[in-house]
Amino acid sequence: MPGCGVLSMAELSLLQASVLDLIGVEEITSLAAGLVVAPGENPPGQEQATVDVLAQACALRGLDHETDEVRPDRPNLRAVLPGGSGPGVLLLGHSDVVPVGDGWTTDPYGGLVRDGRLYGRGSSDMKGGLAAMIVAMGALRRSGVPLSGPVELAVTVDEEDAALGVQHYLAAGHGHDHLGCIVGEPTELQPIIAARGDAYLTVRVTGRAAHAGHPSDGLNAIVGAGRVIDDLSRWHRELAADAHPLAGPATVSVGRIDGGTGASIVAAECELTADRRLLPGETGTDALKTLTGRLDQLGLSADGYRTEVSVGLDMPGFETAADDQLVLAVRSAARAASAPDHDPGGWTAACDGGFLARDAGLPVVVYGPGSVSEQAHRADESVPLQELLSAARTYALTILELLGPREGGRP
Repeated sequence: MPGCGVLSMAELSLLQASVLDLIGVEEITSLAAGLVVAPGENPPGQEQATVDVLAQACALRGLDHETDEVRPDRPNLRAVLPGGSGPGVLLLGHSDVVPVGDGWTTDPYGGLVRDGRLYGRGSSDMKGGLAAMIVAMGALRRSGVPLSGPVELAVTVDEEDAALGVQHYLAAGHGHDHLGCIVGEPTELQPIIAARGDAYLTVRVTGRAAHAGHPSDGLNAIVGAGRVIDDLSRWHRELAADAHPLAGPATVSVGRIDGGTGASIVAAECELTADRRLLPGETGTDALKTLTGRLDQLGLSADGYRTEVSVGLDMPGFETAADDQLVLAVRSAARAASAPDHDPGGWTAACDGGFLARDAGLPVVVYGPGSVSEQAHRADESVPLQELLSAARTYALTILELLGPREGGRP
């Protein structure tokens, strides 16, 4: 395993303890609350304020950082803790959050701390994870421990929509020279080694307009789209029979439909978009090809309809071997940090890490504070303060495990 120097077991334990002493829950909570207060809703794409707070946090901790504008007022941020000439470790997160929505009993941008939890939009997904990563990097810098390679934090825009940020980051040539990538999404501190991807499949059905007083003169595109929706439901049920052992089955869910111009007019056009969760190794192009074949079997063209299909978001899934050095390092670090020792698992969500696995060839582990199933994208979103601390401690010790001095005699 890569490292920088050789220490005795006692010396290595003292080094770990000295780094952990530099990580406090108050510092992480303060930074996470400051990130929550900074708006970052997407859509429409308001990440600039969040990135400004992140940049200031990096500057205060002596971390080299730069921003790269992906769209106007929507910059990616890169921060680097320098190390030796060897491969480094990439920490990955995103600055955008989903819109607030209804049902809140607390201020979604208040950064309230109560009963051991931080509340607010993005506290769990994933500003808490970002705060933990920056504090971990700052602690390593202050410790002065030599590292065999650099530590890079990449914070991308638009993860919650079309993944423009991570694709821009990779197109600029970043993210390749690393031993692995840790994504700070909320996993309740469980190492996630397999995750589904996601593709947005759009079907546009064209019929023929007519007066609703005599609908047989037309060809109702909404009725045709209904046949498509019925088949997408069948496809979803069929996919359930072929589940990935960790990430679960691929799924299909219609999330948007738009058709017609008025009640008195037979609808000439109808468009729907479905969310198609992808298994590791599957692509949006694969899903689109299957969809096209299924539409051909519905007989819509024989009935006079025209259909057009396209794929929007195409976020790949990933799978990392359970015995990869990155996975082993995260688990070892969690134990040393007194964090929960969860077995590696799978994730039904998708994240930017899939792009790093596919396009940069990196092993990926998703590991972060908060819950994607119980907190993310919900009213009164929150994250436990103890998980913020445990995540930061685990990130720091994982980096030490991979890049820091090694125990004498260990392979």
